[in-house]
Amino acid sequence: MRQLEYLVTVGETGSIAAAAERLHVSSPSISVAISQIEAEFGLALFTRRHAQGLSLTPGGRQLVDQARKVLAEAGGLVTLAGDIAQRVGGPLSVGCLLTFAQVVLPQIRRSFSDAHRAVEFRQYERNQAEIFDGLRSAELDVALTYDLDIPGDIRFLRLASLEPYALLSANHPLAMRTEVSLTELAPHPMVLLDLPLSGDYFLSLFAAQGLRPQIAERTRDMGVMRSMVANGFGYSIANIRPEGDLAPDGRRLVHVPLAGPVRPLWLGLALAEGAGLSLTVRAFVDHARAAITPETAPALRPQGGTGADG
Repeated sequence: MRQLEYLVTVGETGSIAAAAERLHVSSPSISVAISQIEAEFGLALFTRRHAQGLSLTPGGRQLVDQARKVLAEAGGLVTLAGDIAQRVGGPLSVGCLLTFAQVVLPQIRRSFSDAHRAVEFRQYERNQAEIFDGLRSAELDVALTYDLDIPGDIRFLRLASLEPYALLSANHPLAMRTEVSLTELAPHPMVLLDLPLSGDYFLSLFAAQGLRPQIAERTRDMGVMRSMVANGFGYSIANIRPEGDLAPDGRRLVHVPLAGPVRPLWLGLALAEGAGLSLTVRAFVDHARAAITPETAPALRPQGGTGADG
């Protein structure tokens, strides 16, 4: 089973080194496991290309797909045993949206793991499309994400409503405002956090008011976006606010609430529709409902102006 886990992870990452980092094992251990599986089945599972990592062969893709199912079934045995014994334990695979993983996931994992020490907690930071795929394939049991284009086969449980706000450099012309409208922001350069679906949401706020922002830069990294804003490349829009008012490079940022009606995002839990919830998953859902609130998570608190009103 461990060899199959190594196989699936290498298939997902395309790299033995990346798989070793994710699984917290040595690269030689993974390399040996892959060689043993190939020898056992008499198949070449990967195409090895210098400086380009590993690519699955057609046969390798089929084997990885089946290995995922085998691992899911094996995990189901542990879950079933725990349910029969009314014990929260066994593996729990939790996905989290990249946008806010750094400010939400470690805290809730710590408190949940302290309360349920028999649970083998596995975390995965993904974009929205990858989260949906992971839930459908049973690679993920549950995921923390936004209510962005939730498809019909995914169930979404709301936890907290997050109002969007403007993120500005300290010397931006609008930085001293107690609130700012999208109409006032639109003529200025924008640094767009351009993750799948998230970027569409930010742009939809302008479109709803008949506005078109002046996108100067795009990035898929929250930290890069914050530093670019702090260095004067443009403003941005966000819903999650990391603790403190400094960008990763140490420059100051200003957070200003948006004026007027703007659609908030809901942070919540996504689960595959129709999937039976094990005792362990139910325990995590209950824990998340209690732990993820504006009172317990500073990043979820309503945005207060940090301009003219301090």
